[in-house]
Amino acid sequence: MDRTGKIPEVHIDQDSGFCFGVLSAIGKAEDELSRSKELYCLGDIVHNGMECQRLAEMGLKTISHGQFNTLRNAKVLLRAHGEPPSTYCTAAANGTTLIDATCPVVLMLQKRIREQYNKIDKSRQQIVIYGQKGHAEVLGLVGQTEGTAIVIETPDDIAGIDFNKDIFLYSQTTKSSNGYSKIIETLNRQMQSGAILSYFNTICGQVSHRRENIREFAKTHQTIIFVSGQKSSNGKVLLNECLSVNPRTFSVEGPDDITPEMLKDTGSIGICGATSTPKWLMEQCRQRVLDSL
Repeated sequence: MDRTGKIPEVHIDQDSGFCFGVLSAIGKAEDELSRSKELYCLGDIVHNGMECQRLAEMGLKTISHGQFNTLRNAKVLLRAHGEPPSTYCTAAANGTTLIDATCPVVLMLQKRIREQYNKIDKSRQQIVIYGQKGHAEVLGLVGQTEGTAIVIETPDDIAGIDFNKDIFLYSQTTKSSNGYSKIIETLNRQMQSGAILSYFNTICGQVSHRRENIREFAKTHQTIIFVSGQKSSNGKVLLNECLSVNPRTFSVEGPDDITPEMLKDTGSIGICGATSTPKWLMEQCRQRVLDSL
């Protein structure tokens, strides 16, 4: 409660929760599991441990790419992040049935990069991707270029770029637009005479919209409980958006992480999360807050 002894209101951000791509992938998994006892998923279906555990209890088995390569005549779900062409080739060779839940926005970006790569003059032009190195989506994007695209995470990551060559720059769909703008500015300053930088707005509109909404939500509450898995790239971005306008923002993975110190001497409390955070988990966090007041 606050210093006047009044019990604060606790609100869940209605714009938080699964994005369309994640919601579709989980729906496809649940639909298949309702008919079949066995379904594999190539990597975590979503970067949220509690949701992964819920689906595991329904029968979803998460496997690595190494395990995927050894499967024969199995059924495997491809998550929303997307996969490189090599994954589809392996499935065809091994008789594996794919349930492709790649997000339509990611699929469109893969197609754009693949078409651009097939058109460029490799001796004078290069493809650069702003994204998290090793992230599943980024690996799928790089795969469209036969592994040749250069991935940069920060403005300091430009050593591998040849600034005498033209650059075609794309962004991972869930990256920060502010971060992307800084990358564009950095590359523009480095371009050599005669070389051209072409960049494209490939950040998901739904994700960008959430950044604006979550900042407004964070401004209207004294304390923010941000719910997200530690692996979530989008979670890190949205957490920073909350912190930028409300320093009294606490990051938790679930209700067990909520402590009395977070709720001490506070007014209204807002609960929000990433595009990989299920609504049911935010509801559990809200209940834990209410029980602790």
